Amino acid sequence: MRNGFRLLAVFACIASLGGIVQWLAHDFESDSAANRAQLNPQFREISWDELVPTGWNPLKQYQGSAIAQLGDGTDAAVALAKRMRETWDNAPTNRALDGALVRLSGYLVPMETDQGQLSEFLLVPFFGACIHVPPPAANQMVHVRLADPIAGMRTMDVVWVSGRLETGRTDSTMGTAGYRMVATHMERRNAAPR
Repeated sequence: MRNGFRLLAVFACIASLGGIVQWLAHDFESDSAANRAQLNPQFREISWDELVPTGWNPLKQYQGSAIAQLGDGTDAAVALAKRMRETWDNAPTNRALDGALVRLSGYLVPMETDQGQLSEFLLVPFFGACIHVPPPAANQMVHVRLADPIAGMRTMDVVWVSGRLETGRTDSTMGTAGYRMVATHMERRNAAPR
């Protein structure tokens, strides 16, 4: 039954990824992108969909599969869920962004804290990723290290991070990130920069 639940969670994550990426591409803040860009002019604001290479379709290989016919916990269902997780964990990155100075908003999943000071976290595009639902594709996760640790941050806080984005895999218990960044600026969304 446990494997069946995991399989259902993976399927739900896959089915919702397209809609989530599209939703996140919309500007869901009241202030304009031009105003936000003035806060850190050297950083180009990007959206989550820019992290996905043009033409990447992870579901293409599963089209025509009789996924709905698989019973929970069957060997075939478990094998398919494993194959889908491997597809997500090996998702390609957008190499054109390697080395770019960017600004990106997302949800914080803490990885490393010391006496209440956050120094390392995963940035993810939707609420609950890595915590309540399976992790998103590797090209939808950024492993962030802060140049200066910060206090007062909590799991799933929505933040802006600015820094040099690099392609490179980071494996953790929370998931596989396809991008890395040392953030030189970080602020809560809808707050003044720190």
